[in-house]
Amino acid sequence: MNAAPNLRLSEATESALQPALRECVSRAVRRYLHDMDGEADDLYALVLDEVECPLLREVMDWAGGNQSKAAAALGINRATLRKKLALHGL
Repeated sequence: MNAAPNLRLSEATESALQPALRECVSRAVRRYLHDMDGEADDLYALVLDEVECPLLREVMDWAGGNQSKAAAALGINRATLRKKLALHGL
């Protein structure tokens, strides 16, 4: 018996959320590049660092602090989640 909850969003919800998230990222990157006036460096690492910490915080809050539930929602293993939480001081 599989006791793990089905964490997959419905197709309608997923299709509505993905463009919104993508558009937010696109706008933020466009603005950053504009503000940097062509002097962007290591943008990939910057974006990942800026996104990962709030992502982990929000998912941990949603999971009520349950690392197993949060790891499942993120699609990573619990040890990886613990490492990332420590890295970000969460």
